[in-house]
Amino acid sequence: MNGGTKTMHTTATPAPARTTRVPALHVLQRLPVTLLALLVVFVAVYPVVWIFLSSLKSSVEFSSSPMWALPQALAWDNYARAWTEGHMSRYFLNSVLAVIPSLALVIVLGVMAAFGLEIMRWRLSNVASLVFLIGIMVPIQIVILPLFTVYFKVHLLDTRLALILTYTAFGLPLVVFFLAGYFKTFAREIIEAAIVDGANIYQVFFRIALPMVMNALVTVALVQFFFMWNDLLVSLTFTQDPDMRTIQSGLLAFTGQYGQREWGPTFASIALAVAPTVLVYLLLNQMVMKGMAAGAVKG
Repeated sequence: MNGGTKTMHTTATPAPARTTRVPALHVLQRLPVTLLALLVVFVAVYPVVWIFLSSLKSSVEFSSSPMWALPQALAWDNYARAWTEGHMSRYFLNSVLAVIPSLALVIVLGVMAAFGLEIMRWRLSNVASLVFLIGIMVPIQIVILPLFTVYFKVHLLDTRLALILTYTAFGLPLVVFFLAGYFKTFAREIIEAAIVDGANIYQVFFRIALPMVMNALVTVALVQFFFMWNDLLVSLTFTQDPDMRTIQSGLLAFTGQYGQREWGPTFASIALAVAPTVLVYLLLNQMVMKGMAAGAVKG
């Protein structure tokens, strides 16, 4: 039996490799999201590009060519006319002198108030938090007329101080509420360890708390800068003197001055008004993304 038994050796033939279609399927699944993202980018970027291209057109091109046509020649003199004849240099300076102090006050007071409300323990901290929360819920349109009356009685109309006070008062509650959420998530052990090592409350604020909320601080500062720089209601209400107009109210008067016959300088002035916000965002967008991501994780 053993001698007659033959051992059969069967070698298994490897199965043919199946071509995987997972990458192609993955691309098809992400195609709608990609197209939607491209559409959002186009909607956001195209108006800025169109304004810039339109600012380089001559007056003849606006009447002889479609509005989406590219400029035939680069009319850089539109910017010179907007800066000088349209008084955009004066309006730009007024906006800078009103926005920068307001933004500095909002950030400095806001970060200190948020630190005092969430890190420091005192009896009326909850009441103070409620006051700032109520300030967020009050729209500026409700108090614009009482503010006008008060500013008229104290002779603050047609002054930059009226704009600075208004911007600071309405920007501060949002900054405090936003930064208080960051301070609320702080590990108390870090602050307690610093105090045990001999740090006072000012050292804790400047050396520990402030660096940890820097990204959030840039985010909220950028939001407030957009609000102040693009404001039209406050500046148009409290500044009637042409020499005190900000860039937005001055832009409104600039358009009315040139009408439809001077669209080149008009678009140049619009580009000058938009340029600071675009440049600031391009420079600080990484810190803004980090601040928003940190807020999403902490929330």
